[in-house]
Amino acid sequence: MKTLKKLIAAILALIVALCASTGAYALSVEGGIEPIKGLFEAGEGPVTNGYSVDYSYFSPVGENDATKYPLVVWLHGMGDGSEPGAPVKKSNIAYWASDEFQARFKPAGGAFILAARSREEDNIFWSNEMIEPLRAAIDEFIAKNKDNIDLSRIYVGGYSMGGKMTLKMAVAYPEMFAAAFPICPAWSPSDELCAKLADMPVWITSSRRDPLVNYYLAVSPTFDRIASSSNVAEDCRLSTLTKVCYEDGTATSSSHHAWFAVNHDMFTYLNGDYYNMTTVNGKGEKVTLTYPDGMISWLSSHTSDYDGAPLEGKGNLEHESQTDNLVYCDSFLGFFELLFNAVLKLFRIK
Repeated sequence: MKTLKKLIAAILALIVALCASTGAYALSVEGGIEPIKGLFEAGEGPVTNGYSVDYSYFSPVGENDATKYPLVVWLHGMGDGSEPGAPVKKSNIAYWASDEFQARFKPAGGAFILAARSREEDNIFWSNEMIEPLRAAIDEFIAKNKDNIDLSRIYVGGYSMGGKMTLKMAVAYPEMFAAAFPICPAWSPSDELCAKLADMPVWITSSRRDPLVNYYLAVSPTFDRIASSSNVAEDCRLSTLTKVCYEDGTATSSSHHAWFAVNHDMFTYLNGDYYNMTTVNGKGEKVTLTYPDGMISWLSSHTSDYDGAPLEGKGNLEHESQTDNLVYCDSFLGFFELLFNAVLKLFRIK
């Protein structure tokens, strides 16, 4: 059964990679983004329940620097965790390590960025078994940088399967994260689980034309459930795109790629309104983004009461089934996702 599960997962991963290839990256930072990607270093968390999570990280800490900085945890989508370093190589999150974007993190004027990786070479795509290893990697990273990490400003975000894991980590450990920013998340938690986020600001970004994660059947209902149970609905946001573009206005190869807007902090390379995007809060009120106050400024405005107290197990997801129910998709891929779940159910693969 485990072999069958791995085979099905591998087929699904290949289909996602073919359907959602990110293609060429648009560049808007002077000198290009590649030198910024080179600022990231490699690390790996401890083995936990048989697995470890490796990661690439950026540190804003200078010599003799006693500043407390936020920590941003970034989670890749399916197909972008094929090897160590891939989560940075295959997304534009490195923009957030640029001098311009680092300066937007207030009040510290910088932030740690930890781009974690699910072990896709083992057919693991941010499944539930990675919840504890990921938390352990974050815990150890915090311990190693305890003199410079602001525990009240830990944020988690990611796209597609990483958007799923963003929501799972936020639901599992709401005390740890000050805010979450899932992008086209491939998971739609129940009302009961959404209620675990009652005190956490959540900003979801997605496209109405997303061919992989259906906006109308998955993303929008998820946001509605989060907002309806939220005590901070006015601080929650939903950014909706139609055709998805890079920050220079060139269309991406798929409208699934909403993360490029987030990677560029919700503004164009000319610092104007992002293409084809509208934003509302959890009360349904329109939100106007004014440069330079985009995603980074929103994150910086939120803090938690987290004091580093040890977190146990999978937290609020301790008793959730090990089998993921992927959200319904309205494309060719949707058929395979439905088939994948049906086979798991038929053979009762745990």
